[in-house]
Amino acid sequence: MWTAPPAVIAPALLSRLPEAQRRLRRSAWADANRGGAPVDSFLEGPCFDAAGNLFCTDIPHGRVFRVSGSQWETVVEYEGWPNGLAAREGELLVADYRHGLLTLDPRSGAMAPLLETVLSEGFRGLNDLILHPDGSVIVTDQGQTGLQDPTGRVWRLHADGRMDRLIGNGPSPNGLVLNRARTHLLVAMTRSCEVWRFALRPDAVVAKANLFFRVPAGTSGPDGMAVDAADRLFVCNPGHGQVWVVDPHGVATHRVDCTGFGRMPTNCAFAPDGRTLVITESQSGSLLAAEIPPG
Repeated sequence: MWTAPPAVIAPALLSRLPEAQRRLRRSAWADANRGGAPVDSFLEGPCFDAAGNLFCTDIPHGRVFRVSGSQWETVVEYEGWPNGLAAREGELLVADYRHGLLTLDPRSGAMAPLLETVLSEGFRGLNDLILHPDGSVIVTDQGQTGLQDPTGRVWRLHADGRMDRLIGNGPSPNGLVLNRARTHLLVAMTRSCEVWRFALRPDAVVAKANLFFRVPAGTSGPDGMAVDAADRLFVCNPGHGQVWVVDPHGVATHRVDCTGFGRMPTNCAFAPDGRTLVITESQSGSLLAAEIPPG
C-alpha cells in the first residue's frame, strides 16, 4: 500500500433515464436484492455495437434500452432479469439471471435462448459476459454466492458448443474482462472485494489464479469492468461510488468519483473513441461519461 493516492477524475452526466420510463414498484428482484424496497430501475450492462449504438439493461423490469442523447428506446421488455450485454455480428448476447444466455435482435426485439443449462443443470444466475476473438463466450455464474458460499462459477462456451468450467469456487463472480493480449482473464469477486487474474488456456486447465487488485472493503465489492488500449483495468465499485483505474501491475492510479450522482456505479464500457468511459450509475438511474487521460 506504499503508492500515491489515486488522482480524481470527475465524470459528467451523459443521459438520465426519463421519468416517464421509471417504474417505482416492489418486485421479486427488489425483495431479494434490496430488502423489499421498491426501485424504479437498476441499470447495468453498457455496451456499444459495431455501429456505435449504446445499449444498457434495467434488471428488475426486464428491459434493454438503446440510448441516444436524452432518448431511451425500449428494445425489448420481457419476463427476465437482464444484466450483462455483448454485441456480436448484428445481435446482442444477454446474460440473464433467470433464463441463462440469450440472443437479442436489436432491430426486432426478438429473443431466443442460446444456453439455458449445462448438462441439464440450471445456472445459479448469470451476471456478465465477454466475447473472445476465437468465438467463445465467457460468462460469470454468480447467483447468491459469497463468502458464506464461495461456489460461484465462470464458464466458457466454445464456438463448437463445448463447455469449460474455469472457476468453481468464486465468492460472487461478477464483471470480467480480458487483458489486451487476450492471454489472461480478470474476474471481479464482489463479496471478497477482489479481482482475480489467471492465464486463459485453450483447454480448461486453470493454474496460479492470483489476487490482482483489491477494492476497499465496504457494503459492496467490485462489479463491472473494462480495459483500455493501455491495458489499464477499470473497476466499478458500488458502495464507495468509485471506478478504480488500475495499471497493468495492479496499482490504482486514478479514480472516477461518481458520488456527485450516486454511490452505485455498476458497470462501464468504452465508447468507440477509446477515451470516453461510459458508466451505469444505478442509484440515480443515469449514464455518466468520463474522459480518461492517456496511459
